[in-house]
Amino acid sequence: MTTDSKEQELLHGLALNNRQAIETIYKDNYNMVQTLIINNSGSPDDAKDIFQEAMIVLYEKVKTGSFELNCQIKTYVYSVCRRLWLKRLNQLQRSAPEIENIEESIAIEDELELHEQRNSDFLLMEKAMNHLGEPCKSLLEAYYLQKKSMVEIAGNFGYTNADNAKNQKYKCLMRLKKMFFDQYKTNTE
Repeated sequence: MTTDSKEQELLHGLALNNRQAIETIYKDNYNMVQTLIINNSGSPDDAKDIFQEAMIVLYEKVKTGSFELNCQIKTYVYSVCRRLWLKRLNQLQRSAPEIENIEESIAIEDELELHEQRNSDFLLMEKAMNHLGEPCKSLLEAYYLQKKSMVEIAGNFGYTNADNAKNQKYKCLMRLKKMFFDQYKTNTE
């Protein structure tokens, strides 16, 4: 099992309130967060609070169903905890020391902006797919979402061979791209 699929399973389990997924995320990430907080003017209780807040942020994100993680869960949790801790330090009027490995963390604002842009793009793509019509919509879904082979698609859609199915998929994909970029251009003007 790849890391990506394992992490996607954990996120899916988190969205479903699966105890094992929650415990795995906790076990894999809590010590890192505790070290971050304690090394930067915090206590073990502060670490528990910050980690819990980060878990809530992650849970609320995955619960939307449209959240797409483009880094490891560990990186995301670390970035959220770091940001929450710096915010808490500022609220407590403490000086926030420079946190080690700052270059390894993700600027959460940039990440959130990127996710919002991707969500917007996915909505445009969904709209384009819905306007694409049949058999193109079903053919592209069979290939890209259901991961069917060209041989299977040829049989299911009545094409004489896999090459003909591949040519039709290409034509459908070009139509979809044109529809998507026409909508994208309209939204950004």
